[in-house]
Amino acid sequence: MQEFVRVILESLEDLGYFGVALGLMIEVIPSEIVLAYGGYLVSLGKINMVGAVIAGTIGGTLAQLFLYLMGYYGGRPVLEKYGKFLLIKKSHLDVAERWFQRYGTGVIFGARFIPVVRHAISIPAGIAKMSIRKFLFYTTLAIIPWSIFFIYLGIQLGENYEDIKEVASPYLQPLGWSFALLIGGYIMILWVKKRKAVNN
Repeated sequence: MQEFVRVILESLEDLGYFGVALGLMIEVIPSEIVLAYGGYLVSLGKINMVGAVIAGTIGGTLAQLFLYLMGYYGGRPVLEKYGKFLLIKKSHLDVAERWFQRYGTGVIFGARFIPVVRHAISIPAGIAKMSIRKFLFYTTLAIIPWSIFFIYLGIQLGENYEDIKEVASPYLQPLGWSFALLIGGYIMILWVKKRKAVNN
């Protein structure tokens, strides 16, 4: 699998920024590896940091938009049938749906930083017919820091970009908990507003 990933990434190298975006759009390789590889290309001087972040944001957003549209038009049956080709398991769908039902549209931002949930959260958003404008806003807002983080680490790792998961792991868990707390605060604010509206 590791050799397969390397072959795909190296085949995208000559495409520069478009290659980074395309690598994220095809949803075959984890986004953190594609972005780290983009950082590696930055370290080689083949692309620059700003362009890599823009390409990463566009590619990552389009990949999530594709999942959203699959949920919107195909619903859960289509995802259960074809999700395996996108590395999405039924258990991923179950967790993502529970999160979306519990926390609402705001979870689209915070879930991007939480393992398992981040890969499938766009699907229940589509099934629930969430506003596409709101979906794109929250998704893009989350993918920008995600892209910056992994591209920066990729620059530091250089040709060892494949070690990105091990290097990023100590940062992701506290980051995930931080955003989970933000989601909790967001829900509490909504609850307080709703209570005030009822009392008034």
